[in-house]
Amino acid sequence: MSEPFRVTATGVTLRLRVTPNSGADRLEGAETRADGETVLKLRVAAVPDKGKANAAAIVLLGKALGVPKSAITLVAGDTARMKTVAISGDADELATKLGALRSGLSLQSGHFAPLGRRCPKGG
Repeated sequence: MSEPFRVTATGVTLRLRVTPNSGADRLEGAETRADGETVLKLRVAAVPDKGKANAAAIVLLGKALGVPKSAITLVAGDTARMKTVAISGDADELATKLGALRSGLSLQSGHFAPLGRRCPKGG
């Protein structure tokens, strides 16, 4: 499976598939689409109205990667489910974190844990 991100001079670009109107905000790991493209799947509770779902996706992604939302910019797909975002920061660190998210893990308190579950304290 290919990676849903590409390293750039200023960080990474990331392909997303965002599903609005979900019961909760959550990351669902990577998915390889029929055309061979790999994307990171996100679900957000926000409605797709006036950029609310886009904003929720950026906040969710920022929390998952430990970067401020100001470091994430929507590059393409403003009104589509398929989106491309640019994330500014250390490309190697972002690639490591995105690799974990791709495989269904979440980084919490400096430790990787299955998505949707908290890491034990001190663990």
